[in-house]
Amino acid sequence: MENPIIIFGANYLGRIAKEIFESNEVVVYGFLDDNKKLHSTELDEVVVLGSTDDDGFLKLIGRKCEAFVAIDDNKLQRNIVKMLFEIRHVQPVNATHRLAHLSPKAAMGHGNFFDSGFTSGPGSTIGSHCLFHAQSHVGAESTIGDFVQVGAGTIINAGTTIEEDVFIGSGVTIISGITIGKGARIGVGSVVVAPVKAGETVFGNPAQKIKD
Repeated sequence: MENPIIIFGANYLGRIAKEIFESNEVVVYGFLDDNKKLHSTELDEVVVLGSTDDDGFLKLIGRKCEAFVAIDDNKLQRNIVKMLFEIRHVQPVNATHRLAHLSPKAAMGHGNFFDSGFTSGPGSTIGSHCLFHAQSHVGAESTIGDFVQVGAGTIINAGTTIEEDVFIGSGVTIISGITIGKGARIGVGSVVVAPVKAGETVFGNPAQKIKD
């Protein structure tokens, strides 16, 4: 990547993304964040330039800078991705830690976050704008939808389908061949041995539906 990067989100995720890009010798131009108290301050020696809708900086994206959205609030993340596409006609780039390993036989979209130790198997397909935290794994021939969040140390075994907007906590194990429906939530440390319906929240070993 030749152009510097502007990171949306001056938060813990933004700090990790900054280290990822810098470890790959990509210059971080600055952060954009809607918390006005952060504006003109420094985060890890990089300036918080302004708000996420500041046109003075947005106009640089796609011309002189690339963009990455380091936000784990799904609705806000979606809104910023939509704005970048509609106004700047660009997609966020992927943030891939140099100690992550993505199979050369895997496919992926845009704007994904792959932290240290992430691995993917051959034939896996990863959508766009997903967050994969440290030491997580996507097994061979699995399919991951857009805007999926996967916690540290989680293992998604081979042939699994994770639909869009799913949240999976840290230390989860999902057995091979099952489907996790759109918008489902999987609690920390769960072992998922059966399909999860869209919108359901499950937790435990084996994972059980949490009653509303």
